[in-house]
Amino acid sequence: MILYIHGFGSSGHGGKASLFREYFEDEVIAPSLSYVPNLAIDTLEQIIEMLLEKDEKVGLVGSSLGGYYSIYLASKYNLKAVLINPAIYPYKTLDKIGMAMNYYDMSSFEVTAEHIQALKGLEVQEVLNQENFITLLQTDDEVLDYNDAVEKLPNSELVIEEGGNHSFENIESYFRKIGSFLS
Repeated sequence: MILYIHGFGSSGHGGKASLFREYFEDEVIAPSLSYVPNLAIDTLEQIIEMLLEKDEKVGLVGSSLGGYYSIYLASKYNLKAVLINPAIYPYKTLDKIGMAMNYYDMSSFEVTAEHIQALKGLEVQEVLNQENFITLLQTDDEVLDYNDAVEKLPNSELVIEEGGNHSFENIESYFRKIGSFLS
């Protein structure tokens, strides 16, 4: 089972989540997560533990903030993960935001100091099982510096494409590779 973890301000019904569902069909779970980090992680841990109890094989796909969550969860549960333009230091990126928008339903919410502290608490200082990761990066990501991911995960399978953007153009071209890696 593939657990797709969306990015900040997105949802389980966003563009990439829909593409994954279309390609992988019933093999994808893409929940819409709370913007509150501890609630998002709690939801994801409950899903993972439920699947593992049923002896399901679990692989993670995380985009942006979902990539940050995936690093934490893959390290905790020894899972394979595919990271798509992952946020490596979201507590720095989001520290400037304050009010933010959910791009799926256009609702607004506030990023608080408590949220930033919770994100810091989820940081994996040293990723030990880097062979369990594929890190997909595009150099023209307008939100995050791809070099942060290269420095954090140098021993993961790094795929660095020139150009692109934060949402990762043409992610569908990697679906076969992702499916093979996670199965």
